[in-house]
Amino acid sequence: MIEFKDVGVRRDGRELFAGASFQLHPGHKVGLTGNNGTGKSTLFALLLTRMGTGDTEVTLDKGEISIPDSWHVAHMAQEVGASTQTAIDYVLSGDEQWYEINAALNDLSSVSDDQIGVLHQQFDEIDGYRTPTKAAQIMAGLGFNTSQHELPVEGFSGGWRMRLNLAKTLMSRADLMLLDEPTNHLDLDAILWLETWINAFSGLVIVISHDQAFLDATVGHILHVEQQKITLYTGNYQQFIRTRHERMAQQQQAFEKQQATKAHLDDFIRRFRAKASKAKQAQSRIKQLERMAELSPMMADNPFSFRFYEPANMSSPLIELSNADIGYTDTALLHNANIQVTPDTRIGLLGMNGAGKSTLIKALVGELGILSGSYRVSDTLKLGYFNQHQMDALDAAATPMQMLRRLAGKTSDTELRSFLGSFDFRGERIDTPSELFSGGERARLTLALIVWQRPNVLVLDEPTNHLDLQMRQALTIALQGFEGAVVLVSHDRELIANVCDELFLVHDGIIEEFDGDISDYGKWLAEKRKQENTPDKSNSKKKSKKDNKKFVSRETNTSLASNQISNKAATAPAKAAQPALSKEEQRKLAAEQRKLTAPVRREIEDTEKALAKITDKLASLETKLADTELYEESRKADLLVLLNEQTALQQQHSDNEEKLLLAMTTLEEMEAAVK
Repeated sequence: MIEFKDVGVRRDGRELFAGASFQLHPGHKVGLTGNNGTGKSTLFALLLTRMGTGDTEVTLDKGEISIPDSWHVAHMAQEVGASTQTAIDYVLSGDEQWYEINAALNDLSSVSDDQIGVLHQQFDEIDGYRTPTKAAQIMAGLGFNTSQHELPVEGFSGGWRMRLNLAKTLMSRADLMLLDEPTNHLDLDAILWLETWINAFSGLVIVISHDQAFLDATVGHILHVEQQKITLYTGNYQQFIRTRHERMAQQQQAFEKQQATKAHLDDFIRRFRAKASKAKQAQSRIKQLERMAELSPMMADNPFSFRFYEPANMSSPLIELSNADIGYTDTALLHNANIQVTPDTRIGLLGMNGAGKSTLIKALVGELGILSGSYRVSDTLKLGYFNQHQMDALDAAATPMQMLRRLAGKTSDTELRSFLGSFDFRGERIDTPSELFSGGERARLTLALIVWQRPNVLVLDEPTNHLDLQMRQALTIALQGFEGAVVLVSHDRELIANVCDELFLVHDGIIEEFDGDISDYGKWLAEKRKQENTPDKSNSKKKSKKDNKKFVSRETNTSLASNQISNKAATAPAKAAQPALSKEEQRKLAAEQRKLTAPVRREIEDTEKALAKITDKLASLETKLADTELYEESRKADLLVLLNEQTALQQQHSDNEEKLLLAMTTLEEMEAAVK
């Protein structure tokens, strides 16, 4: 276990921890929480220093830290440099023990005769033949497809490099895993997969995260840093909130803030519920009241207090897409889209990675023209659009005050400073150039500039990626009080559940209303993932344990069928929208499908035959290697020949198994594409 005894730490002349004492045991899943600047990253650095790794050394000013000497730590860093190393190789390097043994077995010229047998034994003991499969599964869970495995790390964007870094961390054979904001660059389906992975991990996990739903689903303890103290709570994040706020003397202040808002909404409902022209708005306020129920405790010590202004003008509809095909150049990614944004609209967009959510968003805000159909906006439309591009486009040399002044005209400095203060820009930060801001500060500034302009439609594409828990709670409450329309894409389930009245699913090239809530979407994703991972049993044979062994192959298998798949998949959504086929048409389509997939089926059959032959040869070799006389000094040359032959066959087995997996996946995609 890890034990802190009366630990005190100071950095840059400031006391971060004093008298910290707690114990963490193997199997614990711990959420490390606290406001920005309280020392969460320092605590990680302290653990890494004590375990002899990490880039930043942190020393104790007082107390003791006990960590087992045999423990291995894996740490998810926040930056990944450019590298020509392939993505799959980068991920595999996270398993250092496997990587070193595999490298040695792939270059026997640097290995003595006596070491070869030992290396093979070690490789078998760590189940090294399955390691490449584990790496591929982790990459798939985090949203990578097989065609990306051999791409260089430097070819990925910053967000996807962070996913690679997370995958590399998860590959480690660690006893202690330190994850710093692992969900920041993930979409919802990848987050749900990561939750399952963490829950199945047998070691100790400490995770820093601002995603409340993620913490609730994964951790059983909260380590909270506040006012130079570290307190260990038992339970998930929701339980921690309840326990902590039972101890807070100022809890009533939070309730008073929300009670005032509720009173305002109640008054509106009472006055206008029976008025036909205001019935919809009254119903909307009722829903706001329902959504506000559990949010008040988090606001007790929240530095953010902003709200959205009432829109000046509104008409209905504000934005309308009708029978629209949406895509790039001549290729439609979304078909027959029908979405109407009215003043009461509160839509949450759901969909797997790459399904087209961001493409739909760009069409709604007019950044991407439609290929067919109609797109109309109201003359009264005043759009508030948040995405990563807006953050990146901030004037790097300008301060928050300067940027707001450009929008505010003759508004007094006092009013502008008060407004920026509601987003926690105070003191010198108001006059600091934005190029010196963190990602969270840039996100807050972007939101502040949007709020000032009084939009009547908010289109928010992952607004919480860089926001801490308190800012997320403040944004949630502000959106609940917003009197215009909201279209939201977010991996933050709490935000979606508390803000959106209706959910739309983007999947297989179409947009349709999702019949269920955010938890039902999680079940839908799990079912889809299960279907995708189910192999075609008609084309697979039962394999022995020896058949399942896998040795790394660094080569990519490609075929013409993969290109055919892409072409078919591109037209699949259009086919899905067509009327049902007649029996004659179905027979013709089936014949066309058999003809198209025949080369892939032959490849599967040939590869299975090759695997069977290799398996027989490996079994024969293992019988020979079981002969004890072979290990006598006089038989060393014979042993070396057999071991080299075994290594070569295992490599062939791995190559053919990967080839078979790729071919079977291709076949499944081709069959799905023509359905």
